[in-house]
Amino acid sequence: MNHRRLNGLREFLPRSRADALLVSGLANIRYLTGFTGSSALLLVSDHDAVLFTDRRYEVQAAQEVQGAAVTVARGPLLTALIGSLKRRCLRRLGFERGRASYELYEALRSRLEGCRLRPVAGTVEQLRAIKDAGEIEFIRRAVELNSAVFEKCLGRIRAGRTEADLASAIDHTMRLMGGEKPAFETIVAAGPRSALPHARPSLNLLRKNEFILVDQGVILRGYSSDMTRTMALGDPGRKGRRVYQAVLEAQMAAISQVRPGVTAEQVDRQARKVFRKHGLEKAFVHSTGHGVGLEIHEAPRLGRREKTKLEAGMVVTIEPGAYLEGFGGVRIEDMVLVTERGCEVLTPTPKDLRVL
Repeated sequence: MNHRRLNGLREFLPRSRADALLVSGLANIRYLTGFTGSSALLLVSDHDAVLFTDRRYEVQAAQEVQGAAVTVARGPLLTALIGSLKRRCLRRLGFERGRASYELYEALRSRLEGCRLRPVAGTVEQLRAIKDAGEIEFIRRAVELNSAVFEKCLGRIRAGRTEADLASAIDHTMRLMGGEKPAFETIVAAGPRSALPHARPSLNLLRKNEFILVDQGVILRGYSSDMTRTMALGDPGRKGRRVYQAVLEAQMAAISQVRPGVTAEQVDRQARKVFRKHGLEKAFVHSTGHGVGLEIHEAPRLGRREKTKLEAGMVVTIEPGAYLEGFGGVRIEDMVLVTERGCEVLTPTPKDLRVL
């Protein structure tokens, strides 16, 4: 499998006008080789691949890495890399523009005489956007675990509890049920704070007759899941129910557009069309969704002016929201797999408004 992924990357080298590509993003390195350590660089040419790591990962790299030779640095990792690059006498070296540190760039620029550096954007990420059968199965399990954690924690939602307390309980339950760790900082936002799309859990108390927004994800076998549900602790009132139904309608409308050949902006536009009908267009302040895999945010992005065409094997979130300052917000998020003929909603958690 890793040989196939590396060969897919090699097909990009001529278009990048590079003799080799230096991969520094750890998620990209894991995708290409299987290595899960925190210290690595990967050099890929048209005929070989070499992973550089340090002595902490010597045994781990021998166990995990597929499709690439392993060089264990006895000193600084950059020193081992530069030495290898000099011996290769490369004329053009590609590096990951969005992943390489300035320290790495400066070391390459100052110590590789006669080698032209070429910034390359999104090459491995483009390969990662379409998941294979194994990846889809890992994602499916992570989604199912995330939903099970949510259901288990529903009984802990009650007036007088703090947002931070509930978020901590969710994270703890993820570990107890077999998750590696949260895919991102769990969001719990209640009442007016639910109008903050990325609110951090606070010591504010959950109160009656207010919305509670929970956005959570768990990592399983390296793959992320992502789900948002908004509940009401008591009656949210006529306005709250109206906003909730508008968001649910927008989410369902966007999902109905997901299929191969449709552009990312078309999916986003469908959600905005519903919000416009309900007079809530200005209350939707982010994009409709994003890809999910080894990272919680990856290609494709579902937003305005995004021309990427959806393809079978992509896994995306559909997560429109409406946020009203001083009142509260609603977001509903599912993970959706693009199939050959349409799509499959992976998230099993019900979406009708729950009044607790």
